[in-house]
Amino acid sequence: MRISNKKTLEVEQALLSDEEIRRQAREVLYKNMISGRKAGFSYHYTKPSPGTYPFQYFWDTCFHVFMLSSLGEEKMAKEHLRSLFQMQRPDGFVGHMSYWKRLWPARVTDLLQLRPRDVLRLYKPHMSALVQPPIVAQAVLRVFRNSNDEAFLREMLPKLKKYYKWLAENRDFEGEGLLSIITPFESGMDWKASYDPLLGYDRGKAGPLLFWKVLQVDAHNFLKGYDLRAIYKSNKFVVKDTAFNTIYAQNLEAMAELCRLAGDEEGPGFLQKASQTEKSILSYMYDEKDAAFYDLHGHQFQKLRVRTGTVFFPVVLKGVPDNVCRTVLERHLLQKGGFQTPFPVPSLAVDEPAFRPGESLYIWRGPTWVVFNWFMQGYLLERGYRQEAASLLYSVKQLITRSGFREYYDPFTGEGHGAEEFTWSGLVIDMINRQIKAEEHV
Repeated sequence: MRISNKKTLEVEQALLSDEEIRRQAREVLYKNMISGRKAGFSYHYTKPSPGTYPFQYFWDTCFHVFMLSSLGEEKMAKEHLRSLFQMQRPDGFVGHMSYWKRLWPARVTDLLQLRPRDVLRLYKPHMSALVQPPIVAQAVLRVFRNSNDEAFLREMLPKLKKYYKWLAENRDFEGEGLLSIITPFESGMDWKASYDPLLGYDRGKAGPLLFWKVLQVDAHNFLKGYDLRAIYKSNKFVVKDTAFNTIYAQNLEAMAELCRLAGDEEGPGFLQKASQTEKSILSYMYDEKDAAFYDLHGHQFQKLRVRTGTVFFPVVLKGVPDNVCRTVLERHLLQKGGFQTPFPVPSLAVDEPAFRPGESLYIWRGPTWVVFNWFMQGYLLERGYRQEAASLLYSVKQLITRSGFREYYDPFTGEGHGAEEFTWSGLVIDMINRQIKAEEHV
């Protein structure tokens, strides 16, 4: 098996060295870093991009922790995680955006992502009412493994336990171990094409109508006062996202490991939850005929049969049988299955009606994001697909050599689009470290 990777760039022979990539990634991180104090809070975080994304975002911060740890910057990684939990509510909730120095959202419509009471408190730091993929336990575990800082582990573990318990109690509406998101923006993949059928959008390529369809979801939640039970009952947008729940299962296992390391007796409980989530992902999301894992909608767990770049994410889970993993990977990632482009992994299969590889306001509908390659490379290395993992890494190096650290890239030409000096593409340094480590143990 081999991932197709057509060498379309003239820069191939002038590929940036690993050290130069590390240097540039570190430069981007530190250029986007911000810290200060406000209203009794101390914050320290990295903006994903200087102008486009100036706030502290939940899973972006976790990505920054992986990058900083890969650079040996453990102290800075800890400060980012502390900042992320500065405004944690007593019940454990942490919002997908923390507004620190800049208190007004980038778009006025983002006010709908706040609890109504918080709209009246824009004069001081506040959080959104939304969540994002819960990858923070893995981030903390990475920091601990690199630093062996037991005091930091004891500091963070109670906060993490409250956070994951909040998710289980407030977003696992049916008790099946699957978490629901209540707006496309909670997925971290804002305009993901698999949500189009649910939104009543049937025009394929995204346009202004899609914006208004999504805005109606946020307005609905706002008018419900972000009462989660009322939102669930209305069933307007209740989605069990494949990537979100895969990350949730992985992080429940990470929580079990953190508990074990801290001598905390709650570890087995997190393992049990992880097992339940993995079983439900396999039972409800997997489509044997299509060899794909689909997002689910509504109270009846209806499959949203659109092949986004997350249809193969659950293969990373221990509870998914090897034969299923091989079938899914060969159908969608390792052979010709809609995701074969010169620069993988596209965020949507190229033969889907919504596919658009170039720049657009409506992201995650075709272009390649480094995070997909980062996510899958780790799994491929674990399962011994070293050549395929190396191919994903090589593709990312090509993209950065050609276009720099951009938000996303054209999967056919490698041209960079979206935000500039975008930190996520710095995940390449973690990919480099993992590949080197894997090759050393051959």
